[in-house]
Amino acid sequence: MARPQETRDKVRRLYVFDQLSLELAAVQADVPVATARKWKQADKAKGDDWDKVKAAHVMASGGAEEVSRAIFTGLLLQYQKVVEEINLKEDMPPEAKVETLTKLADAFNKAVAASTKVLPETNRLAVAMETVRAFGEFVREKRPAVAMDFIELIEEFAPEVERRFA
Repeated sequence: MARPQETRDKVRRLYVFDQLSLELAAVQADVPVATARKWKQADKAKGDDWDKVKAAHVMASGGAEEVSRAIFTGLLLQYQKVVEEINLKEDMPPEAKVETLTKLADAFNKAVAASTKVLPETNRLAVAMETVRAFGEFVREKRPAVAMDFIELIEEFAPEVERRFA
């Protein structure tokens, strides 16, 4: 059964901007989860990657920085705890300590490198979205009479920003 474009847009909005899981977004929009997955895959094939836009939205709102900070803080605390435990083990041969510490350092470096590989493309979109948002606030403060027209134009322009920067 063909559904109106508004329904598809609602699923996307709930998933991307309201941060719902795809399953919950589908339920709220009253469509089968399989249909929502199909729409998401079809849009990705056309260059509209919902996951990248969702990640960029989280970053633009500051959420990703908080999550990243929490993850790395947790990782550092675990790293420190394991290093202390290794140093306290008197029955562990020095060679085994060095080998374990080397593996631990390698895993930590890989985790840091992996995060920097993921962030650049979502960071680009986050910067673009934050710029548009900041300009919207500027227009609202400086030219309130045209703010509603600006908002309408930005809503139409948002998919273009996502296409170019995602």
